[in-house]
Amino acid sequence: PHALGLAIPLVTSVSTSLGARRGLLIRNRPAFEKARNLKAVVFDKTGTLTEGSYGVTTLETAEGTREDLLRLAASVESSSEHPIARGILREAARQEVEPLPVTDFRNLTGQGAEGRVDGSLIRIVSPGSLTELGLTDPFSLDGQDSQEMGGDTLVYVASDSRVLGRIRLADRIRTGAREAVDALNALRIRSIMITGDTRGAAENVAAKLRIQEVHAGVLPGDKARLIHEIRDREGLVAMTGDGVNDAPALASADMGIAVGAGTRVAMETADVVLVSDDPRDVVSLIRLSRITYRKMIENLIWATAYNLVALPLAAGVLYRQGIMVSPALGAVLMSLSTVVVAVNARMLSRKEKTL
Repeated sequence: PHALGLAIPLVTSVSTSLGARRGLLIRNRPAFEKARNLKAVVFDKTGTLTEGSYGVTTLETAEGTREDLLRLAASVESSSEHPIARGILREAARQEVEPLPVTDFRNLTGQGAEGRVDGSLIRIVSPGSLTELGLTDPFSLDGQDSQEMGGDTLVYVASDSRVLGRIRLADRIRTGAREAVDALNALRIRSIMITGDTRGAAENVAAKLRIQEVHAGVLPGDKARLIHEIRDREGLVAMTGDGVNDAPALASADMGIAVGAGTRVAMETADVVLVSDDPRDVVSLIRLSRITYRKMIENLIWATAYNLVALPLAAGVLYRQGIMVSPALGAVLMSLSTVVVAVNARMLSRKEKTL
């Protein structure tokens, strides 16, 4: 019964190799095999659906000059690795604005960053964190939340308890994101976007990608909770992200997917790592899971049917009818069954172009 024992391991080996060639590094086989039954895929926006390559579009001041605002922001962000920080630093370099030394730098999880510049505590925070930090938005107009105006990303620069200004940045949608969402819809898998950005920025990206369900202004600790809520409502759910803030959600999902440019924490937590940043690889992953499962079933059917016939023959059930399997013939048939299972498993490689 060698064929029965090799039916699944051979397919597993071939599918793992095929996935690696496609840039899909499978770290958790059970989670990968469940991907064929996914009902929803949750995408983090920044760095996953968008490039995470921010460019400064507007500098708005409540106090001081634009150059001072940019200098303070660049000083704090010089110690950060966040995509928004890199965008601010690029703008500072473009305008030849030199950052100042910063001390006591600290990441504010889900809010931004802070550090001391010339003795003052400078905070770079998201709009949703203003109230929590006891800061007042000087740009609000007649009670309307000005942070929701437009689809760009906003960060506020505050000194101690005063908001000095805000910086508006734009992010670009990643190549292949629209095709990935359309392909998931064709597979009857719901696409959901989750982000800590403002609703305006989130809905702007969602509209371009045709994503109907958006969760904006979500703190890192709430992402994992949302994953549980989506699972209870939809069924099996995958989470795709690239940052430290995504790690709890990646661990909470039925399948966590980390993009290759993400942080080490995200990749260590994920079940599958995508070598490239192309969102279409998520679709390839699901398709590979489905064709792998079909090949496993094919091999099991062949191996089981073969043994149901061959083992009784080898045991001599038709000996009285003059049909006998000799040891030599049995060895040949056993090897033949193994070859058939192996060849069928190798046929999986021919599906690479369909992924």
